[in-house]
Amino acid sequence: MASTEQVAAVGQVLVDSGQDLTRRFRALFTLKNLGGAEAIEWIGKAFTDESALLKHELAYCLGQMQDTRAIPTLTAVLKDAQQEPMVRHEAGEALGAIGDPVVLDLLKEYSQDPVVEVAETCQLAVRRLEWLQSGGEKELGEGNTDKNPYCSIDPAPPAVRKSVSDLRFILLDESLPLFERYRAMFALRNLGSKEAVLALGDGLQCSSALFRHEIGYVLGQMQHPAAVPALCAALECASENPMVRHEAAEALGSIGREECLAVLHLYCGDRERVVKESCEVALDMLEYENSDQFQYADGLISLQG
Repeated sequence: MASTEQVAAVGQVLVDSGQDLTRRFRALFTLKNLGGAEAIEWIGKAFTDESALLKHELAYCLGQMQDTRAIPTLTAVLKDAQQEPMVRHEAGEALGAIGDPVVLDLLKEYSQDPVVEVAETCQLAVRRLEWLQSGGEKELGEGNTDKNPYCSIDPAPPAVRKSVSDLRFILLDESLPLFERYRAMFALRNLGSKEAVLALGDGLQCSSALFRHEIGYVLGQMQHPAAVPALCAALECASENPMVRHEAAEALGSIGREECLAVLHLYCGDRERVVKESCEVALDMLEYENSDQFQYADGLISLQG
């Protein structure tokens, strides 16, 4: 267990805007893995930062920690109309990830938010909480091959036992509720095949920016080279929502092939700050994980050095 002083040393790196963003990201993942009230408090302090990318990642980490002590901070971020949409969206998703029904009324309220990405996120979070309350986890019980191999807390559970073609049909059917399409998305991710990757890549043409951004995220988790053309196309499209381009950049960093590196270096100078920073962080993660240093998201107190 890390001491209060050690947690504070890492927290100081996170909140120091004079530090390189890549170093601050490493501090964030360290705090996420350490967990506890003090780590949550330090993560919460960084929501005053100017980087939407960093704040988005703060909210993501708080959701993945699944600690109810983060609820007040995430609630404040969701309610703050001055925060960037991608940050508010991630706060709503994180509240759903924590899984405490105490936030249901709040999420229902913000399901009507004028910012569509925020509204859709909160609608998904409500459906996830209702699914949990109805005992939905039993359908993903022991022996079920549809379970998540990535250990992430997702905004929707995977659909159960369907073929790739069936899942692709659901994924691309924009007349269906977003929650059902998300379930198809995560089921395709869990299958992990090239056919599943290509089906997901087709989803990058769907109308919802929130949906396209989540497709980028799951393709990054899968780390399959078949996703590279679709992800490059998303990153290279200047008219694409920055939230989608950012996720495509991070996914390319996760895949890490030579053609990914070339594109990421090219867009390190992008005029969209969140895209530029995503490319920088993606390249740093690659360099860090390919070095003999500790794994990027493992977290060590040595950051204070």
